[in-house]
Amino acid sequence: MKWEVLESEYLHRRPWLTVRRDKVRLPDGTVHPEYYVLEYPTWVNVIALTPEGKFVMVKQYRHGLGIVATELCAGVAEEGEVPLEAARRELLEETGFGGGEWELLSVLCANPGSQNNLSYSFVARGVVRVAEQHLDETEDVRVEILDEEQVWDMLVNDDLKQALMAAPLWRFFALKGRG
Repeated sequence: MKWEVLESEYLHRRPWLTVRRDKVRLPDGTVHPEYYVLEYPTWVNVIALTPEGKFVMVKQYRHGLGIVATELCAGVAEEGEVPLEAARRELLEETGFGGGEWELLSVLCANPGSQNNLSYSFVARGVVRVAEQHLDETEDVRVEILDEEQVWDMLVNDDLKQALMAAPLWRFFALKGRG
């Protein structure tokens, strides 16, 4: 079932997105001269909970959809950085929260048909504010502390549009026996 890659050519290379064109041979011998793959770095996100069980979320503008969205803290792993450390760093940079007990909740992919990366979702219980935000130049991130009911309502009302954040939250609530 696996395809044979006959040729690869990079059409676009940037830190956040690389576009590759592959010439592939299918198991039946058919050759497709143009199959496109989007290469992205590893993605991470965090379901961060305070000692009181409140959710530490972020609110920011999302240019792709042109919306302001409340989401999980998320980002990309730097080259050579393991997903857990990337998630800890992103939470600290975007929210100023850290510490707590961390566990891996899920590993998902956005679109395995055309993307090559994975998204790691962690649960961090007992996080506390330990620093000020340290944002990138393009980030305007507001920290929001929400209770469980508010986050649940966001899910059931489809207010959380990012699928790679909604899926881990659905799993989180399912493991708690909710939903």
